Parts: sequence; structure tokens; C-alpha cells
Amino acid sequence: MQQHHPPSLPKVRKNPVSQIRFVRQIRGDMISVLSQWFATYGDIVHFQIGDDFHGYVLRHPDDAHAVTVTHAAKLHKTQNYKHPTRGLAYFLGNGLLVSDGEFWRRQRRLMQPAFHTQRIAAYGQTMVDYTRQVLDEWDGKRRLDVDHEMMRLTLMIVARTLFDTDASGDAMVVNEAMTIFQRMMNDVDIFPHWLPTPKHLRQRRALREIDAIIYGMIRERRAAQEDRGDLLSMLLMASDDDDTGMTDKQVRDEAVTLFIAGHETTANALNWTWYLLAQNPAVEAKLHAEIDATLKGQPPTLDDLKRLPYTEMVIKEAMRLYPPAWSFGRQTIAPIEVGGYRIPSGCNLSVITYAMHRDPRWWDDPDDFVPERFAPEHEANINKRAYLPFGGGPRICIGNSFAMMEAQLILATIAQRYRLCLPDGVTIEPEALVTLRPKNGLPMILQPRQQA
Repeated sequence: MQQHHPPSLPKVRKNPVSQIRFVRQIRGDMISVLSQWFATYGDIVHFQIGDDFHGYVLRHPDDAHAVTVTHAAKLHKTQNYKHPTRGLAYFLGNGLLVSDGEFWRRQRRLMQPAFHTQRIAAYGQTMVDYTRQVLDEWDGKRRLDVDHEMMRLTLMIVARTLFDTDASGDAMVVNEAMTIFQRMMNDVDIFPHWLPTPKHLRQRRALREIDAIIYGMIRERRAAQEDRGDLLSMLLMASDDDDTGMTDKQVRDEAVTLFIAGHETTANALNWTWYLLAQNPAVEAKLHAEIDATLKGQPPTLDDLKRLPYTEMVIKEAMRLYPPAWSFGRQTIAPIEVGGYRIPSGCNLSVITYAMHRDPRWWDDPDDFVPERFAPEHEANINKRAYLPFGGGPRICIGNSFAMMEAQLILATIAQRYRLCLPDGVTIEPEALVTLRPKNGLPMILQPRQQA
């Protein structure tokens, strides 16, 4: 095992001004900066800030496998819930996305039944119904912000399917809070969080608004003492082998994690799908042909999905080019070996999924939108370690099957009735925050379709 560091950037001095300048440089255009690092230094790049912080960015599939599978027990999430004013934990608490160790295993075990295949299948009709409701609201409109519409739609779906509640009136509040949360994760904040700066006050207000929605649902359900068969009921009734249930705070943390993270990632997968379809008319025409021939003007059902293979390929390829979870991080709690290098305990590792998904070593014509690469006869040749839209290993996204079914049903339902076109002169840029979002929204023009 090699003892020295992999290729390293110049050390950032302990001077706070130097550190702020370095972080701002990275976060100003993360995708470009990281691409330049990989091109210059290779698959593993080490950087050091001050004397204590050591970070590593990774893009090789084998290194990603080492992080997610081989050394999973020696790695924790980087956003530690013990620091409640930092990162993900500020909004999500000690939810499934943030927690670690035995507590995380317990929570995952208690929540897993809500995402069983049979239970997910029951959500399909709700997904289609809400999508058709939104389409009815689009009638007569020529231009809209698709990013806003996808966020609103997926929020209503996750609220109804997992929490049996109507979130249509809360969509704007939740999405504004999500935007503040994303910006918070990407900001350089030199002030202590207790200081009532305008930014901190906005963050606190957003957190209060989210808590009011979630705790309101919890209080209402506890008072009714009824099992509605949804995830919220399962969280409230869940008990482990020792009959220990979840406190309201634990239920809140898991509910917020799924309520917010569960809708935002799917919305972005759909955003980039519409963007790519608008730029690739041949792919769009093939998608429309499959939908028209299979559905014959009827709304899609869960049973139709197996007869819509190209629709699934389109979603998979969109998530390759623009993975909503464009990177994920871990922190070593024991020394590990990655790529032939010894990584000490206490270091932060970031797997850059976006870079791995566009690496020409693993993908032919990596920047091209080619759904056919996920056809059965080709998919078998894909390096499975090089495609991680939902992460991997024991911490793979608990809602991956839910998200794929939702994205396919929404795509088929909307594409059946509309083409979504980019306005002339509009440039859409990706913004790498917690998730990969279209910067400044996704304005598109609606064109009603005449089905063939």
C-alpha cells in the first residue's frame, strides 16, 4: 500500500481569506473546476485546507465501489447530525440521508417496507392522476417554467403517496425553502450561525415553515390514531424488536428527508430529460412513436411500463448525462485504501458521479444523448460501477424504484399530450448545488401534440 498522498493541489493556507477565496472558486462553477482537476491530476485529487482538512475527489468506478461497498463500514456521511447548524443536518436532522451506524440501520429497516415492490405499485395511479391534473392546468398556456412545474408535481405526488396529504397549497413554501437550503449548502459563511444575519434569518424562517408542515401532519395523524397504510402511518407505528418506536422528532427527520429530497431529485431528472429531448428531435420522435403505439391515447398504467422500454432508456440516459445526485460524500472513520493510496481516518471523500458518467473510458461518445446504450442488448456491456445515479452499496437510495416508476409515468403522460421546446436564444446551464439543477429555471414552450 502506498503511503503518500495522490496528486495534490497546492495547500490552502490557514488564512481565512485564502480559504474563503478557494472555496468560492470551487463553488462558483464546480463542474468546470472539478473537470479541470481530473484532467490535470488524474482519477484521485487531494486537497488540503489549513492543517486539519483533507479532501479527496474521485471519479474512477473502482474507487467509487471501494467507497460505497468495499469500505462502507469504515465510512460515515460527511454531514454529521451532531453539528446541527451544518449542511444537510440543518434541514434534515438525523434522517436517513444523514444518520450513520446502528441508528441508520434501524431506521432503514423500519422504513424499507414502505418501498416494497407491491406497495410502490399501488402508487402508480396516483402519479398519473396528479400528472393529468397538472396538464389540465396547462391548457391554454404557451410558455412556462418546467422546473417549477416538475417540482410542484413531484411534491404533490410524494405528499399524497407517502403521507396521504394534499400538498398543493404548500408547494411554493416547500420549493422556496428547498432553494434556500440548496444555496446554504453552497455558500461560504464566515459568520457563526447564531448571529442573526439576513441570510441566517431566511434559513431559520424556511426551517420553521417546513417544520410547521411536517409536525402538523404528525400531530393530526397521532390524534386520529388511524393507520392509512402510507409511509407516515408506518413511521408512527414502527417499532423495533424491543418495541421501541420513533419519537416525533425522529418521524419528523425521516419525513422531511423523503418529503423534500424525495421529490426534488425526481423533478430534476425530469427537467434534464425535457431539456435533452428538446435538443434531440430524433430521440423525441422515437419516444412519441412508442408512447402513441403502446398507449393508443389512453393514460399509462403501471402495467404499460414494461411495454415502454424506450421511455425507460430515455430516463436512464438523462440521468447519466445529468445525474440529480451529481456527487456524494463520505468521511473515513478508519484508514482505507483507495486507488492504491492510503487514506487516513478523518478525511472527506467525494465521488463525482457527473465526471464518471461522462468519462470516455466507460462510455462511447459520452457527451451525446443516446438512450439506445441502455437497450438490453447493449446494457449488459455497461460497466455497472460507472453508472451510479442512485448511489450504491448499502446506502443506495431507498426510493430508487419509486423514483424510476414516477419518472417514467410522468414522462409518458406529458409526452402523450405535449412537446416541450426551448425558446430561441435561451441557454440552460447546470448548477451543481446539493443536486444538479437548471440554473435560473427551465423556461419552455408548450406545443400540443396531435398523436399519430
